[in-house]
Amino acid sequence: MTSNEIKALTGQYIMNTYGRFPVAIDHGQGATLYDPEGNAYIDFTSGIGVTDLGYGYQPWVDAITAQAKKLGHVSNLFYTEPAAKLAETLCKRTGENCVFFANGGGEANEGMIKLARKYSFDKYGKGRSTIITLNNSFHGRTITTLMATGQEVFHNYFFPFTEGFRYADANDLNSLEAAAGDDVCAVMMELVQGEGGVLPLDVEYVQAVKKLCEEKDWLLLADEVQTGVGRTGTLFAFQQYGILPDVVSFAKGIAGGLPMSGIMANEKCRSVLGPGTHATTFGANPVCAAAGLVVQETLSDAFLEEVKAKGEYLRKGIEALNLPCFGKTRGMGLMIGIEVKDGYNKSEIANKLIENGLLVLTAGPGMRLLPPLVITKEEMDKGLAIMKKALS
Repeated sequence: MTSNEIKALTGQYIMNTYGRFPVAIDHGQGATLYDPEGNAYIDFTSGIGVTDLGYGYQPWVDAITAQAKKLGHVSNLFYTEPAAKLAETLCKRTGENCVFFANGGGEANEGMIKLARKYSFDKYGKGRSTIITLNNSFHGRTITTLMATGQEVFHNYFFPFTEGFRYADANDLNSLEAAAGDDVCAVMMELVQGEGGVLPLDVEYVQAVKKLCEEKDWLLLADEVQTGVGRTGTLFAFQQYGILPDVVSFAKGIAGGLPMSGIMANEKCRSVLGPGTHATTFGANPVCAAAGLVVQETLSDAFLEEVKAKGEYLRKGIEALNLPCFGKTRGMGLMIGIEVKDGYNKSEIANKLIENGLLVLTAGPGMRLLPPLVITKEEMDKGLAIMKKALS
């Protein structure tokens, strides 16, 4: 099919819930995508942080193919090897104690919220179920995770929302303490606020929150849906903050492009969700888990150090362009935010870059870049050249 035929068919039969860019994607290699007509696009998005191994990565393709031939699905009423091995790898690499596998980021965060409330109910009874989240956060698009999101713009249309959330300002311990109370069971936060504009939290603040949670027996919940699986230059962002959260959610890049997510919990929370309290039909799917094992094998310590170096190279390259529309960059690893100066429109900038062959994202008031972790220097340089040509 041609690009125009794909767009027409999509418009006729798929719900119009996305503001799509006017590009149809047919195939890819490395960090470069192609439309049906063969036009190339340097990908600084990786499917919103999902395709961390890029496109056409042969070990990933081989693992999926072999597992699909062997066993595609069997349900969590039985045992499978790929999920068990992936859970073991994640625990050993992070220091967490156990894993629950799900399908998407919002679902993972729902599971994390359920665990926190049941932990408190089991220990203290009813009336201690409020979770503090941070203003400018984003935690998903289910009814509950929309309310967990600390942005008022998302609290609309779908009433009644799930109760039990209060909000505090990021990097402000006084604000967090002001939101506290006898009804609180947990604090939930992104270590880098992604949709809010790629805003890393301060290390001292995160460590102080962890200490406060320990003192009050609140659970510290880390939403690493976007920051996890190597995106920030360590396997999980919390490893750069010197903490071990009670529960961590993950998704996006965990299976390199297949739908998979989950939560990891420490020893204290290991037995909170027992049989009958939480479940999923497709979670721990063996094909997704086999793909996840390839991701883990690829994200060695040396590879993750390269992610940090690539992020620094790309940020310095963007700032060196001195583009009139861009200010400072920020972020961790290959999770990069770019300030858009007053008088310029982020959506117009994104469309201009895409027209010239560079796929980018927006977030909060600025731009967001989430390239595949395997992106080469040549591909980054091509992307920088497109920025210079299109935006100078």
